[in-house]
Amino acid sequence: MHPSRQTENIERQRVGQRSTLVSVAVNIVLTALQFTIGIFAQSQALVADAIHSLSDLISDGVVLLANKHSLKGPDLDHPYGHLRFETAASLAIGVLLLTVGVGMIWNSITKLQDPSTIPTVHITALYVALIALIGKEALFHYMLRAAKKVRSTMLIANAWHARSDAASSLVVALGIIANLSGLPIADPLAALIVGLIIMRIGWTFSLHAFNDLVDKAVDDHTEGQISALILSTPGIQGIHDLKTRKMGDMIWVEVDLEMDGTLTIEAGHAIAVEARSRVMAELPVLDVMTHFDPVEVG
Repeated sequence: MHPSRQTENIERQRVGQRSTLVSVAVNIVLTALQFTIGIFAQSQALVADAIHSLSDLISDGVVLLANKHSLKGPDLDHPYGHLRFETAASLAIGVLLLTVGVGMIWNSITKLQDPSTIPTVHITALYVALIALIGKEALFHYMLRAAKKVRSTMLIANAWHARSDAASSLVVALGIIANLSGLPIADPLAALIVGLIIMRIGWTFSLHAFNDLVDKAVDDHTEGQISALILSTPGIQGIHDLKTRKMGDMIWVEVDLEMDGTLTIEAGHAIAVEARSRVMAELPVLDVMTHFDPVEVG
């Protein structure tokens, strides 16, 4: 692996570990607080939010594990390295969110079928919901800033998981306010909405991670940037068979370079190296595999 890429990966691991540990600490406190008060205050929505926070703890564990393994270099069993551990972790987080969301929706529907059994919640639940809302929103901004700094899709996914928690805490707070105002079904209805929010985010993460795992090409804009950088290299007459795929947050590129057929092997190699360097300097590209195709010039 190129030394600069290795340095970037080390920095990504360090930032990822630090931000995830902060998330772990916050979610441990919130899970305990929300679950305890949710049971005491008889708020299904607050208990649902506690389960959401618990799912964060599990996803944080997945992120820490993937963050550790993705830094490993290529070996005999993984000649392309271990960067897709991040993609697998993003998929795991997505599936986890989908599962949690379905469970919440099912439980809420069960409660809504018999509104007479829904109690009026204690006002303490509202205070805890507001504390959770502020804490999770602050955590989201901190984690997203760290994720963008090191351009990690996995960490961005985990940050938006925290944002989904903040959104769910807002819904929970509104549901509790409505319940206290004389609308009992508002509490399980809030829990139902939280479940739908979680399912939507889980589906988005799962779909994006799945596309990367099945070698979907990068978007047209990024592919156009790669083409432009290669074609700007002196000595490149054209390109064809450009192929891209994601390796974690990095891009693997394969391309055939059209060059003057009268060039020596040494000269052609130098041009290919320059094209590769240009792409890797400007974009998050792990490597560029090239093939020299001779063409007639003039």
